[in-house]
Amino acid sequence: MSADSEVLTYPNWVFSMFAFIGFLLSIIPLPWHLEAWNTGTCLFMIWTGLACLNQFINSIIWNGNVINWAPVWCDISTRFMIGSAVAIPAASLCINRRLYYIATANAVTITKSERRRAVLVDLGIGIGIPVLEMVLQYIDQGHRFNIFEDIGCYPFTYNTWVAYVVDVTWPLAIGCVSAVYCLLSIRSFNKRRAQFKELLSANNNLNSNRYFRLMCLAATEILCTIPLSCWSIYLNVTSQPIQPWKGWDDTHSDFSRVGQYPSVIWHLDKGTAISLETSRWFVIFCSMVFFAYFGFADEARKNYRAAIDSVAKRVGLSTGGSFGSTLWSSTG
Repeated sequence: MSADSEVLTYPNWVFSMFAFIGFLLSIIPLPWHLEAWNTGTCLFMIWTGLACLNQFINSIIWNGNVINWAPVWCDISTRFMIGSAVAIPAASLCINRRLYYIATANAVTITKSERRRAVLVDLGIGIGIPVLEMVLQYIDQGHRFNIFEDIGCYPFTYNTWVAYVVDVTWPLAIGCVSAVYCLLSIRSFNKRRAQFKELLSANNNLNSNRYFRLMCLAATEILCTIPLSCWSIYLNVTSQPIQPWKGWDDTHSDFSRVGQYPSVIWHLDKGTAISLETSRWFVIFCSMVFFAYFGFADEARKNYRAAIDSVAKRVGLSTGGSFGSTLWSSTG
């Protein structure tokens, strides 16, 4: 490996460990967010958690090998990767839309039908768009999938202008729309500070602290999604020439092929190595950012304490004092 193409390497078990931790960090707060019907937040957690789990499984199965052990799993895994790349920005868009409508609401009271409609719209954005993307990517899918040593299954998109329409530019477009909502929310908040507490009182599951944490989460995701999407497009354009679209038959002429690339091979191309590593670490970063904003909040500590008390009762222990400084004693 030349010095120019050298990329920071590390034991693969390090990624596997962080991927599993990312899965746990995304799933732990899910139950109480489901109870609160925070649709965008729940979608963010579910997509991020499953993306981490998917990468974890791939890193375990293809640790040190490129053997096509599970072709059906790879079909599912790569299709999910296509969807999750759009789904996480889409979940952030749902969060920003909700914050914007709260900040610009003219009425304090919200009817059940309005809440139901908002949930359905969020599901359409957070699930419908990713599923549509999974379907559309098949148009420009040059062959079945690739397998990279240590990384596992990876989708392949033939680099034509069609790919930019049906696949490559979607995260950037969603991130830009989300950024507009975020900026409008900030502007509306500054204009209506006096009404802000009254507006939040109409949302039983949202207080000022959670509102600002949601805004910080969405803003962080935007600040990452837009630059990374631009960079991804730049790599696609500069790393290889854009091929002319010659039709469905030409694109899918060798569709059953599976590309298999040992670590020593894919590390030779610095652009490819950085792109692969960035894409799989990004979902772990999303899970950690989410947990940083919500894993230590008041409702999180309350639920941790309730879980500890529940487990303690089952094993015959009692807890006393505040969370974090509990003195345990036997009851038997």
